[in-house]
Amino acid sequence: MSRKIFDTLHDALMCADPDDKCAQVASLWREWQTGAVFDRTAAPPHAIDDAGRPTRPELVEPSALRSRRIGSREGHGAMIHAICHIEFTAINLALDAAWRFREMPDDYLGDWLRVAADEARHFGLLRTHLRTLGYDYGDFPAHAGLWDMARRTAHDALVRMALVPRMLEARGLDATPPIMAKLRAIGDQAALDILDIVLSDEITHVAVGDRWFRHLCAQRGLAPEATFLHLFNEFDAPRLQPPVNEKARLEAGFSESEIETLANQRRPAA
Repeated sequence: MSRKIFDTLHDALMCADPDDKCAQVASLWREWQTGAVFDRTAAPPHAIDDAGRPTRPELVEPSALRSRRIGSREGHGAMIHAICHIEFTAINLALDAAWRFREMPDDYLGDWLRVAADEARHFGLLRTHLRTLGYDYGDFPAHAGLWDMARRTAHDALVRMALVPRMLEARGLDATPPIMAKLRAIGDQAALDILDIVLSDEITHVAVGDRWFRHLCAQRGLAPEATFLHLFNEFDAPRLQPPVNEKARLEAGFSESEIETLANQRRPAA
Protein backbone atom coordinates (compact mmCIF):
# COMPACT_ATOMS: atom_id res chain seq x y z
CA MET A 1 0.00 0.00 0.00
CA SER A 2 1.38 3.41 -0.99
CA ARG A 3 2.08 6.00 1.67
CA LYS A 4 -0.23 8.98 2.04
CA ILE A 5 1.99 11.84 0.94
CA PHE A 6 0.14 14.61 2.79
CA ASP A 7 0.04 12.66 6.05
CA THR A 8 3.77 12.04 5.70
CA LEU A 9 4.41 15.72 5.00
CA HIS A 10 2.36 16.71 8.05
CA ASP A 11 4.35 14.32 10.25
CA ALA A 12 7.60 15.93 9.07
CA LEU A 13 6.20 19.45 9.42
CA MET A 14 5.12 18.86 13.02
CA CYS A 15 8.24 16.95 14.05
CA ALA A 16 9.98 18.96 16.78
CA ASP A 17 13.38 17.24 16.76
CA PRO A 18 15.69 18.87 14.19
CA ASP A 19 17.68 15.71 13.41
CA ASP A 20 14.54 13.64 13.01
CA LYS A 21 12.86 16.31 10.87
CA CYS A 22 15.88 16.53 8.55
CA ALA A 23 16.04 12.74 8.26
CA GLN A 24 12.33 12.53 7.39
CA VAL A 25 12.70 15.21 4.74
CA ALA A 26 15.75 13.58 3.17
CA SER A 27 14.02 10.19 3.09
CA LEU A 28 10.87 11.60 1.52
CA TRP A 29 12.85 13.44 -1.16
CA ARG A 30 14.80 10.26 -2.00
CA GLU A 31 11.54 8.34 -2.37
CA TRP A 32 10.09 11.02 -4.60
CA GLN A 33 13.19 10.98 -6.83
CA THR A 34 12.95 7.21 -7.30
CA GLY A 35 9.41 7.59 -8.62
CA ALA A 36 7.63 6.15 -5.60
CA VAL A 37 3.84 6.28 -5.92
CA PHE A 38 2.10 8.17 -3.13
CA ASP A 39 -1.56 8.30 -2.16
CA ARG A 40 -2.75 11.91 -2.44
CA THR A 41 -5.96 11.45 -0.45
CA ALA A 42 -6.04 13.51 2.75
CA ALA A 43 -8.25 15.52 5.05
CA PRO A 44 -8.40 19.24 4.19
CA PRO A 45 -5.46 21.28 5.53
CA HIS A 46 -5.98 23.11 8.79
CA ALA A 47 -4.47 26.19 10.37
CA ILE A 48 -1.11 25.64 12.07
CA ASP A 49 -0.17 28.22 14.67
CA ASP A 50 3.37 26.90 15.04
CA ALA A 51 5.17 24.19 13.10
CA GLY A 52 7.25 21.57 14.86
CA ARG A 53 10.38 22.97 16.47
CA PRO A 54 12.46 22.33 19.58
CA THR A 55 11.76 24.22 22.80
CA ARG A 56 14.98 26.13 22.21
CA PRO A 57 15.79 28.63 20.79
CA GLU A 58 13.57 31.01 22.69
CA LEU A 59 11.58 33.06 20.17
CA VAL A 60 11.46 36.82 20.79
CA GLU A 61 10.51 39.95 18.89
CA PRO A 62 13.23 41.07 16.44
CA SER A 63 13.71 44.25 18.47
CA ALA A 64 14.62 42.12 21.50
CA LEU A 65 17.58 40.47 19.79
CA ARG A 66 20.80 41.86 21.23
CA SER A 67 23.40 43.14 18.78
CA ARG A 68 26.82 41.52 19.20
CA ARG A 69 30.16 42.31 17.58
CA ILE A 70 31.03 39.62 15.05
CA GLY A 71 34.66 39.97 16.07
CA SER A 72 33.82 38.44 19.44
CA ARG A 73 33.39 34.69 19.94
CA GLU A 74 29.82 35.23 21.10
CA GLY A 75 29.00 37.55 18.21
CA HIS A 76 30.46 35.11 15.71
CA GLY A 77 28.39 32.28 17.15
CA ALA A 78 25.24 34.43 17.25
CA MET A 79 25.53 35.26 13.55
CA ILE A 80 25.92 31.61 12.50
CA HIS A 81 23.07 30.69 14.85
CA ALA A 82 20.79 33.31 13.25
CA ILE A 83 21.42 31.87 9.78
CA CYS A 84 20.95 28.35 11.15
CA HIS A 85 17.55 29.36 12.54
CA ILE A 86 16.48 30.84 9.21
CA GLU A 87 17.35 27.58 7.47
CA PHE A 88 15.47 25.51 10.05
CA THR A 89 12.39 27.69 9.63
CA ALA A 90 12.77 27.40 5.86
CA ILE A 91 12.41 23.61 6.16
CA ASN A 92 9.01 24.14 7.78
CA LEU A 93 8.03 26.76 5.20
CA ALA A 94 8.79 24.38 2.33
CA LEU A 95 6.98 21.48 4.01
CA ASP A 96 3.94 23.64 4.68
CA ALA A 97 3.88 24.89 1.08
CA ALA A 98 3.86 21.26 -0.12
CA TRP A 99 1.33 20.03 2.48
CA ARG A 100 -1.11 22.93 2.50
CA PHE A 101 -1.74 23.63 -1.18
CA ARG A 102 -2.56 20.12 -2.37
CA GLU A 103 -4.67 21.40 -5.27
CA MET A 104 -1.37 22.19 -7.02
CA PRO A 105 0.12 19.72 -9.55
CA ASP A 106 2.77 17.08 -8.88
CA ASP A 107 5.54 19.32 -10.26
CA TYR A 108 4.74 21.85 -7.55
CA LEU A 109 4.86 19.16 -4.88
CA GLY A 110 8.20 17.87 -6.18
CA ASP A 111 9.65 21.39 -6.28
CA TRP A 112 8.87 22.03 -2.62
CA LEU A 113 10.09 18.61 -1.51
CA ARG A 114 13.41 19.43 -3.18
CA VAL A 115 13.49 22.84 -1.50
CA ALA A 116 12.78 21.25 1.91
CA ALA A 117 15.63 18.77 1.36
CA ASP A 118 18.00 21.60 0.41
CA GLU A 119 17.04 23.61 3.50
CA ALA A 120 17.57 20.56 5.72
CA ARG A 121 21.04 20.10 4.20
CA HIS A 122 21.86 23.78 4.78
CA PHE A 123 20.69 23.52 8.39
CA GLY A 124 22.90 20.48 8.96
CA LEU A 125 25.97 22.18 7.52
CA LEU A 126 25.44 25.33 9.57
CA ARG A 127 24.66 23.46 12.78
CA THR A 128 27.82 21.40 12.41
CA HIS A 129 29.83 24.58 11.92
CA LEU A 130 28.12 26.24 14.88
CA ARG A 131 29.22 23.34 17.06
CA THR A 132 32.85 23.90 16.03
CA LEU A 133 32.46 27.40 17.52
CA GLY A 134 31.38 25.93 20.85
CA TYR A 135 27.63 26.49 20.50
CA ASP A 136 24.60 24.56 19.31
CA TYR A 137 21.24 25.38 17.80
CA GLY A 138 19.10 26.84 20.57
CA ASP A 139 21.91 28.56 22.47
CA PHE A 140 20.82 32.04 21.32
CA PRO A 141 17.33 33.57 21.07
CA ALA A 142 15.76 33.92 17.63
CA HIS A 143 12.70 35.50 16.04
CA ALA A 144 9.69 33.96 14.31
CA GLY A 145 9.09 36.49 11.56
CA LEU A 146 9.33 33.98 8.71
CA TRP A 147 6.74 31.62 10.17
CA ASP A 148 4.46 34.54 11.00
CA MET A 149 4.19 35.23 7.27
CA ALA A 150 3.32 31.56 6.70
CA ARG A 151 0.33 32.00 9.02
CA ARG A 152 -0.75 35.18 7.24
CA THR A 153 -0.60 33.57 3.79
CA ALA A 154 -2.13 30.17 4.60
CA HIS A 155 -5.35 31.02 2.73
CA ASP A 156 -3.94 31.29 -0.80
CA ALA A 157 -1.07 29.64 -2.69
CA LEU A 158 -0.60 32.72 -4.89
CA VAL A 159 -0.19 34.98 -1.87
CA ARG A 160 2.17 32.46 -0.23
CA MET A 161 4.38 32.23 -3.33
CA ALA A 162 4.50 36.02 -3.55
CA LEU A 163 5.26 36.83 0.06
CA VAL A 164 7.40 33.94 1.30
CA PRO A 165 9.79 32.81 -1.45
CA ARG A 166 9.44 35.88 -3.66
CA MET A 167 9.56 38.47 -0.89
CA LEU A 168 11.03 37.14 2.38
CA GLU A 169 13.41 34.56 0.92
CA ALA A 170 14.48 36.97 -1.81
CA ARG A 171 15.62 39.32 0.96
CA GLY A 172 18.15 36.62 1.82
CA LEU A 173 19.67 37.06 -1.63
CA ASP A 174 20.38 40.68 -0.70
CA ALA A 175 21.51 39.99 2.86
CA THR A 176 23.91 37.11 2.21
CA PRO A 177 26.77 38.96 0.43
CA PRO A 178 27.17 41.56 3.24
CA ILE A 179 27.11 38.74 5.81
CA MET A 180 29.79 36.94 3.82
CA ALA A 181 31.89 40.10 3.81
CA LYS A 182 31.77 40.19 7.62
CA LEU A 183 32.71 36.52 7.86
CA ARG A 184 35.53 37.04 5.38
CA ALA A 185 36.86 39.86 7.54
CA ILE A 186 37.23 37.49 10.51
CA GLY A 187 38.63 34.66 8.37
CA ASP A 188 35.77 32.16 8.70
CA GLN A 189 36.38 30.28 5.46
CA ALA A 190 34.25 27.31 6.52
CA ALA A 191 31.19 29.55 6.88
CA LEU A 192 31.94 31.21 3.55
CA ASP A 193 32.04 27.83 1.83
CA ILE A 194 28.65 26.95 3.33
CA LEU A 195 27.10 30.28 2.38
CA ASP A 196 28.32 29.87 -1.19
CA ILE A 197 26.19 26.72 -1.32
CA VAL A 198 23.27 28.39 0.44
CA LEU A 199 23.23 31.43 -1.86
CA SER A 200 23.36 29.31 -5.01
CA ASP A 201 20.53 27.09 -3.78
CA GLU A 202 18.44 30.01 -2.54
CA ILE A 203 18.44 31.56 -6.00
CA THR A 204 16.78 28.37 -7.27
CA HIS A 205 14.34 28.41 -4.34
CA VAL A 206 13.20 31.96 -5.06
CA ALA A 207 12.92 30.91 -8.71
CA VAL A 208 10.60 28.07 -7.65
CA GLY A 209 8.37 30.58 -5.89
CA ASP A 210 8.54 32.87 -8.92
CA ARG A 211 7.57 30.01 -11.26
CA TRP A 212 4.47 29.05 -9.30
CA PHE A 213 3.49 32.65 -8.58
CA ARG A 214 3.47 33.36 -12.31
CA HIS A 215 1.65 30.07 -12.95
CA LEU A 216 -1.14 31.08 -10.56
CA CYS A 217 -1.29 34.63 -11.91
CA ALA A 218 -1.74 33.21 -15.43
CA GLN A 219 -4.54 30.94 -14.20
CA ARG A 220 -6.35 33.95 -12.70
CA GLY A 221 -5.64 36.39 -15.52
CA LEU A 222 -3.47 38.62 -13.34
CA ALA A 223 -0.41 40.66 -14.30
CA PRO A 224 2.39 39.16 -12.14
CA GLU A 225 4.47 42.24 -11.38
CA ALA A 226 1.49 44.50 -10.65
CA THR A 227 -0.04 41.77 -8.48
CA PHE A 228 3.20 41.32 -6.56
CA LEU A 229 3.52 45.05 -5.93
CA HIS A 230 -0.09 45.18 -4.73
CA LEU A 231 0.50 42.31 -2.28
CA PHE A 232 3.85 43.81 -1.23
CA ASN A 233 2.04 46.97 -0.14
CA GLU A 234 -1.15 45.30 1.14
CA PHE A 235 0.87 43.19 3.59
CA ASP A 236 3.10 46.14 4.51
CA ALA A 237 6.14 44.11 3.50
CA PRO A 238 9.56 45.27 4.68
CA ARG A 239 11.13 47.58 2.12
CA LEU A 240 14.21 46.46 0.20
CA GLN A 241 17.39 47.41 2.02
CA PRO A 242 20.46 48.25 -0.06
CA PRO A 243 22.64 46.82 -1.37
CA VAL A 244 20.17 44.89 -3.56
CA ASN A 245 21.64 41.73 -5.10
CA GLU A 246 20.34 42.52 -8.57
CA LYS A 247 22.26 39.68 -10.28
CA ALA A 248 20.77 37.04 -7.98
CA ARG A 249 17.28 38.51 -8.22
CA LEU A 250 17.44 38.52 -12.02
CA GLU A 251 18.51 34.86 -11.99
CA ALA A 252 15.57 34.10 -9.67
CA GLY A 253 13.00 35.61 -12.04
CA PHE A 254 12.71 39.31 -11.19
CA SER A 255 12.91 41.85 -14.01
CA GLU A 256 15.16 44.91 -13.93
CA SER A 257 12.15 47.22 -13.90
CA GLU A 258 10.54 45.30 -11.04
CA ILE A 259 13.71 45.45 -8.96
CA GLU A 260 13.92 49.20 -9.55
CA THR A 261 10.27 49.68 -8.58
CA LEU A 262 10.66 47.64 -5.39
CA ALA A 263 13.87 49.43 -4.45
CA ASN A 264 12.07 52.77 -4.73
CA GLN A 265 9.10 51.73 -2.59
CA ARG A 266 8.56 53.59 0.64
CA ARG A 267 6.63 52.29 3.63
CA PRO A 268 3.02 53.49 3.33
CA ALA A 269 1.95 56.26 5.70
CA ALA A 270 0.05 55.12 8.77
